[in-house]
Amino acid sequence: MPTVELRFSAQPEHVRTARLVAAAVARRAGVDEAVLDEVRLAVGEACSRAVGLHRSHDITAPVTVILTEEEKAFSIEVGDGLPSSGGAATAPGASSGGGPDDPEVDADSEDEMGLAVISGLVDDMEVLSGEDGGVIRMTWPTTPATVLP
Repeated sequence: MPTVELRFSAQPEHVRTARLVAAAVARRAGVDEAVLDEVRLAVGEACSRAVGLHRSHDITAPVTVILTEEEKAFSIEVGDGLPSSGGAATAPGASSGGGPDDPEVDADSEDEMGLAVISGLVDDMEVLSGEDGGVIRMTWPTTPATVLP
């Protein structure tokens, strides 16, 4: 199971590099060419979300992107360093309970919007949150390489 791991400081300019690496590894893994734009967009959105979380919460740990080629699937995990406040995953659409003037409500709205965009691009998506931070795991099917005689 070949794996590529990418770590970068939470700077917006590094998101483009993550998108390019993800597309190249996805192509090599056998993800359909028609889906590569969705891979790029989903990884860009997930990385931008992680960068935003790092910057707004003063997290100095790097953003991590793990790209894994499995037998019939290709998966990407984008991890942020924001520990969960309750230890459970937060579903898109869940409210933090703050008022309309609360800056966290704006951040939560942006977070929910980013997750909604990603879920529109990826059929198989999972959002996890724990003590070490959150992870968005996205998976795409691959087509086996044809061997020419």
